[in-house]
Amino acid sequence: MKKVILITGASSGMGKHAALALIKEGHVVYGAARRIENMKDLEEAGGHAIQMDITNPTQIKGAVSQIVNEQGGIDVLFNNAGYAVYGAVETVSIEDAKRQFDVNLFGLARITKEVLPYMRKSKSGLIINTSSMGGKIYTPFGAWYHATKHALEGWSDCLRLELKQFNIDVVVIEPGGINTEFGAVMYDPMVKRAEGTPYESMSNQLAEAMQNMYSENSLSSPDVITKLVVKAINARRPKTRYVAGKFAKPMMFIRKYFGDRVFDKVIMGQIKAKPA
Repeated sequence: MKKVILITGASSGMGKHAALALIKEGHVVYGAARRIENMKDLEEAGGHAIQMDITNPTQIKGAVSQIVNEQGGIDVLFNNAGYAVYGAVETVSIEDAKRQFDVNLFGLARITKEVLPYMRKSKSGLIINTSSMGGKIYTPFGAWYHATKHALEGWSDCLRLELKQFNIDVVVIEPGGINTEFGAVMYDPMVKRAEGTPYESMSNQLAEAMQNMYSENSLSSPDVITKLVVKAINARRPKTRYVAGKFAKPMMFIRKYFGDRVFDKVIMGQIKAKPA
């Protein structure tokens, strides 16, 4: 069945890849992002592009109203917008930490709250939230990012129980390492924050490891996440969680079944920092 789908963070990476695939499947797809100029290919493919900052309530209301006015409702909300603030807890400003939560959690919550009345009215709907394997594990310098994803996991579980009575499904996607611009946006600010601090050496080591992963093209294609999104949308009864991407399943397995000490050693074994 053709569905009306709203995807946030659709200007690049997993969001754009999923949008193009869903357009090809015949769905009515609206991509929303700050960089509307990067969504021309969505429009050329037959989709719709809306300029929207996930932290701007006015733009969120306007985007949802536009779609409802044009299509009569929204069947699927794919909450994909997000980014990562990396740096030692001591060096990341509270302002940067608050923005991390505003984008990854509160912005997601704003648009979900805006869409829900229309889904309840139609007594159907699907909400897909992009979490991360980072919602189940942890890494050094990722405290604020992991905090948002751990929060999103619990938030999504509560939402799923609340919306079951209205025949609205809530799904969590937990990507592993995906070959997008995500890493490049993350490690440069991390290195800059650490300059001249006791965390500089360790930060440089982590940045080097990240750069190697992305430059070697060893991470998974966004296609693995798109397949999960399509699967969830087409499922009569979607799973509550879907996992795919480099490192995701093994790292989550180690964290769950081997405990903190073993996981700590596995993670820190990738970083050979010299003492400050």
